[in-house]
Amino acid sequence: MTDALFSLIPAHDLAIFLMAGLILNLTPGADVMFATASGLSGGPRAGAAAGLGVGLGGLWHVGLATLGLSALLAAVPAALTALRWGGAAYLLWLAWSSWRAGDARLPQPEAITPARALWRGFLVNAFNPKVALFILAFLPQFTDPARGPVWQQIAILGAFFTLTGTIVTALYGAAAGLFRAALAARLHLLNRVAAGLLALLAIRLLRTN
Repeated sequence: MTDALFSLIPAHDLAIFLMAGLILNLTPGADVMFATASGLSGGPRAGAAAGLGVGLGGLWHVGLATLGLSALLAAVPAALTALRWGGAAYLLWLAWSSWRAGDARLPQPEAITPARALWRGFLVNAFNPKVALFILAFLPQFTDPARGPVWQQIAILGAFFTLTGTIVTALYGAAAGLFRAALAARLHLLNRVAAGLLALLAIRLLRTN
């Protein structure tokens, strides 16, 4: 199995890809911001679950790229626009919910559960066309038709990239949750911070070209 893998992607090229991918994963982006907001709202388990959900959303985009659907989606501006606005609307709804949770005049809702954080993480990433465009721009640089089917190489590279990204994002989310536990007396403020992060994500998504 290892020989088959290295026949499609040489060890040297795979090492360079993993290093580049890890650097990108460690750079805080929309996925990290969402996991952080989830950790602040629901604790370390919710933050880690959000990171896992983001990873599943990444696998969704890798699957679409492997099937060639992402390229088709990128060629239809109206579809990308609809996806972008849908994702932004969902993020704004989450931001509003978190903001209301931080209002002392309203009943305190049940903290976000890991299962809900997982599902939300998946939806946020799956509805982000920027991820699809990034995968289309990044992964093919490390493929070579002479080594075998390109779709297989994209699937393998995408799986590795998603795995490292999921681990890093989950760690960010869990760390934010631990920070939340240390500041349990200030949940009001933390809910507002989480709302601000989610709203910022929505604005960034709408500004995607």
